[in-house]
Amino acid sequence: MTIERFGTLNGQDVFQVSLEGPDGMAMQVLTWGAVVRDLTVRLAGGSQRVVLGLNSIEDYVAHSPYFGAIVGRYGNRIGKAQFTLNGETWRLDANEGENQLHGGTTGFGTRLWTILDHSARSLTLGLVSEDGDMGYPGRLVATCIYTILPGSRLRIALEATSDEPTPVNLTTHGYFNLDGSPDISSHELMIAGDFITPTRSDLIPTGEITAVAGTDYDFTAPRPVHGTQHTLYDINYVLRGSYGELRHAATLASRRNGLAMELWTTEPGVQFYDGHLIDIPVKGLGDAQYGRHGGLCLEPQRFPDSPNKAHFPSSILPPGQVSRQVSELRFAG
Repeated sequence: MTIERFGTLNGQDVFQVSLEGPDGMAMQVLTWGAVVRDLTVRLAGGSQRVVLGLNSIEDYVAHSPYFGAIVGRYGNRIGKAQFTLNGETWRLDANEGENQLHGGTTGFGTRLWTILDHSARSLTLGLVSEDGDMGYPGRLVATCIYTILPGSRLRIALEATSDEPTPVNLTTHGYFNLDGSPDISSHELMIAGDFITPTRSDLIPTGEITAVAGTDYDFTAPRPVHGTQHTLYDINYVLRGSYGELRHAATLASRRNGLAMELWTTEPGVQFYDGHLIDIPVKGLGDAQYGRHGGLCLEPQRFPDSPNKAHFPSSILPPGQVSRQVSELRFAG
């Protein structure tokens, strides 16, 4: 485990923490946004980078579409940047048209987190979001724990407490590419979800929950991320099983090198985004150029806009309770 200075932002140091596990998994985490900047796993004959990342804090601030960040206080979107709770309407910072995305203009994915604890294989980061931050009620204390486990597994535990009732949806926002190709056309995907929450054109859920069977959204069996259809994906899947129970949510695999990644999570949904808007003007890790479909996201989450959809699983954190999300990335190849 090493800690080194990655750069400065507004006069404050940004640090990079390097961790390594017993099976050759290695990662680099920034204190800015709790970003997983790099993640490599061992393959026969060498190692494979599996995420997209950038080379300087200036590049992240200017160009990153949340590469590897922990987003919040509410990941994904809240319609019209407002919600009503206990009879009071809360108006949030709108940063995507009239809506809020990933917690607002200065959400958790763009802030400096504090190193609370570390070891050779684990890192704990903390962040405090004061009452009224981006429009949200309550003083929220969040922690993110990255732990490399035996068997080429990465566990990500996200916790939060608040002194007032508030919506909470912390999530991971890694962009995955398992073989280093310019795009993800060589990848196959399976999602353990039979339903989606369809959206309007601005990606706010309509409130419906519809079956994927017979549609381009059906990934219940492994298939190419992009086959002959031309659907662009940025949609929430309703996962099978019980909310709060760690269970298999998705499998991503490369046909080029045979590497597979399973996502396991306690969350009720996962957002699949196929990276169709990626267009990064600076070089990424390994001198890579990241363009359209250069990587994809699988974001474990509470449903988007759930504070405004009473029939969606609740994302409201009462005072005195702990919001906890656990996800694991399990690699084999």
